[in-house]
Amino acid sequence: MLATAGRLPVGAGWSYEFKWDGVRVLTAFGGGAPRLFARSGAEVTAAYPEIAGLRLPEGTVLDGEMVCFDAAGRPSFPALAERMHVRERNRAARLAATLPVTYLIFDLLRLGGTDCTGLPYLARRERLERLDPAGPSWMVPPAFGDGPATAAAARENRLEGVLAKRCDSLYLPGQRSPDWIKVKFDRTGDYVIGGWRPGVRRLGGLLIGVPTADGLAFRGRVGGGIGATVETELLSRLAPLAAGRSPFAPGAVPRADARGAHWVRPELVAEVRYGDQTPDRRLRFPRFLRLRDDKQPGECADDAP
Repeated sequence: MLATAGRLPVGAGWSYEFKWDGVRVLTAFGGGAPRLFARSGAEVTAAYPEIAGLRLPEGTVLDGEMVCFDAAGRPSFPALAERMHVRERNRAARLAATLPVTYLIFDLLRLGGTDCTGLPYLARRERLERLDPAGPSWMVPPAFGDGPATAAAARENRLEGVLAKRCDSLYLPGQRSPDWIKVKFDRTGDYVIGGWRPGVRRLGGLLIGVPTADGLAFRGRVGGGIGATVETELLSRLAPLAAGRSPFAPGAVPRADARGAHWVRPELVAEVRYGDQTPDRRLRFPRFLRLRDDKQPGECADDAP
């Protein structure tokens, strides 16, 4: 189940959690060590050996977020990025000692083989807390009843934002629902990379957009936030995707931006921070944050203006 971006809802009937800067992980128990799965469905068990000791009844399925905390106790996505793609067990074990993760469990989808998705959120939450799955590398993070106070605490601790959930909401697998609302303090969005242009450095800016029936709708050129290390990574990821034609809708990219562009197959998703949008939905003051390997291009869409 996915959240919808929006403003913080207030009033009775809502529960509030901190928004963690991690990656979504489902955990399934079939006897013995659990199996871990990314949003894409790919198994990621080998990446997180410190979760192997978590034990719950067979037939139980959890939903949560895998997070790396920095020395100040705040989520660090750059640290997590070093963990999330590792599949070689010995390397994962070494990284677990130097960059440990914590599995923040926030929902219960099955319990001992019984489907819980049709229960209201608060009922699922109560059952989850009764399980008490607390351990050295996993926990159930707190939920609160006061939205503004939760947002104030999140800002004070420099967290990413707040997630509000209707207390009576059912769990709708694979659906993006207004019953869950994500409130980001910095305005960010996920956009598909359709090309890049050289500049002062080899990679001067990414050309980004959102999918439409006619191709990508152009949302701008992103040059900020791309330092030397990020540039090297981006170019290595973009090179195998080189394409002979633009993936953008006809006429979508202005001539000034298309001049000298290197087109790529629209398979990579970038998270971008920006100030606001122009009337034609171009991003103002965009800055590259990270690649979103946990997100498919078809999931990208414009946030509400």
